[in-house]
Amino acid sequence: MPASSKSPGLAFVAASTPEAQKALKFLREQYGHVPPAKADIVVALGGDGLMLQTLHRLMKRGPPIYGMNLGTVGFLMNQYRPAGLLARLKRARAVRLNPLRMLATNSRGKTAEVTAINEVSLLRSSRQTARIAIAVDGKQRLADLYCDGAMVSTAAGSTAYNLSAHGPIIPLGAGLLALTPINAFRPRRWRGALLPSGTKVEFTVLDPVKRPVAAAADSVEVANVAKVVVTEAPDIVLTLLFDPEHDLEERILKEQFAP
Repeated sequence: MPASSKSPGLAFVAASTPEAQKALKFLREQYGHVPPAKADIVVALGGDGLMLQTLHRLMKRGPPIYGMNLGTVGFLMNQYRPAGLLARLKRARAVRLNPLRMLATNSRGKTAEVTAINEVSLLRSSRQTARIAIAVDGKQRLADLYCDGAMVSTAAGSTAYNLSAHGPIIPLGAGLLALTPINAFRPRRWRGALLPSGTKVEFTVLDPVKRPVAAAADSVEVANVAKVVVTEAPDIVLTLLFDPEHDLEERILKEQFAP
């Protein structure tokens, strides 16, 4: 929270669910409200989906965002408690993240640049198995991966889709990205790799006509890709605020010991 004797300017945003909208109305009445473009802190009410939407929407300005869980999973959220919010914000611990930058070129040569906070994933778009070549920092590491897809995940996103695909959980601050296959058929034993955060990963779709592939950066999808380059975006810094007892690093650590 910014060092100031006065209360910070708070912006409240919420999911469209009745519960979140009710909380939005109450908290705005209790603590006031300023537009997100002018806020010192943005408070997001909902689940992880809303948090990702808010981070993307405010990425250029980059204000600290404090989430309160009124959704389902809420991995990126704090517990919802309307009382004592200013004191919680004052004690909150800041976690800074860099998103991924995806440069996707489709089969017609058109290029799209999209950022991803959780992961960049490639997925087959037909019943045919995808065939993908993978290069790391310009050196080919897999000449022909037969699979349903593959992804590059950040540490913050390593407990999301990456974990469902049996990828590794990465502690924050480890300086690593997860490169994870999705149902690899050949080579069947390949389980992915851990890469330094500054690594450039290049996916080449080997048969985009017969075996079409789509690429997604979080929720933004590019259809019929021929090549996808993924790097970290060091020029973009996102700040999430967590209660000391519910910080993201502790949650990621707990996930590694979950039964």
